[in-house]
Amino acid sequence: MTPDQITYLTFGIGLIVALVLDLGLLSKKNEAVSIRKALWQTLFWVGLSMAFCIFLWFEKTPMVATKYFTAYLMEWSLSVDNIFVFILIFTFFRVEENDAGRALLIGILLAIIFRIAFIAVGIELIERFHWILYVFGVFLLYTGVKLFKKKEEAEFDPAETGIYRFMKKFLRLSEVEPKGRYIINLHGKVYFTTLAVVVIMLAAVDVAFALDSIPTVVSLVRDSAKAAFSSDDILVIYSSNIFAILGLRSLFFLLRGAADKFDFLQQGIAIVLIFIGLKMLLEIWHIKIHIGISLAVIVACIAGSILYSIQHERRKASVKS
Repeated sequence: MTPDQITYLTFGIGLIVALVLDLGLLSKKNEAVSIRKALWQTLFWVGLSMAFCIFLWFEKTPMVATKYFTAYLMEWSLSVDNIFVFILIFTFFRVEENDAGRALLIGILLAIIFRIAFIAVGIELIERFHWILYVFGVFLLYTGVKLFKKKEEAEFDPAETGIYRFMKKFLRLSEVEPKGRYIINLHGKVYFTTLAVVVIMLAAVDVAFALDSIPTVVSLVRDSAKAAFSSDDILVIYSSNIFAILGLRSLFFLLRGAADKFDFLQQGIAIVLIFIGLKMLLEIWHIKIHIGISLAVIVACIAGSILYSIQHERRKASVKS
């Protein structure tokens, strides 16, 4: 077997085993997920991702492993921001604790299918029209500046989203207690429960986040805007995305009680998006920023924003006391 075949086979086997564990041993129907269990599941997914990174280091090259780690860290950071939106959706629709785990899992699996399709389309577009990366660069700059200026009062409202308004207009929705059901039959007619609405919204929100994350990761792994995608680049883009998404469920339960503890995380992510946007635009003048610098910026911004948020929260607590 070729090194590429071995790598893809290892990734596929690892993914299938992990999903079996998550669907079976780690995710039982109608069972609430405790903070302790969520922590172990988060460690499981992060550990699996790092094991794949080590595998790439020895099976491929240290550069491929570094690209994977940088892309995964970027995706994971964006996923944390995703979690806070998920929490608002679950709160708005008053999802029962016992139903939350399965709903998240189904929503995440749908998100993976959509992400794979998005990545495939994105790669094809960039291969044909390399200048589209410069458009993405401007878009990331705009998104980063907008996110940095975003005020806490401008909170995500599930009722105001286009997907929810579409479902209310074209689907039969029921307010009946779902009790773990996604579809119910009332008076001979099929209705979607609030649990089904939540699953669809989770997948839709993740796809929306993909508009930022996919061009960001593409910029991190490619050697230049005009360079063709190598098989290693494609592997890194897909694997970093999928591993980051699969850890969302456990992160949700782990961070649910701390959603208001990271007030400045979005500013850290915003600075990273601005940096990546500038990085993409600088390639117009053939200025290439090394992957090591990108990794350092991501780590510094995310870690710095989390530490500053914690310190800010402690200051607020001391003032109140």
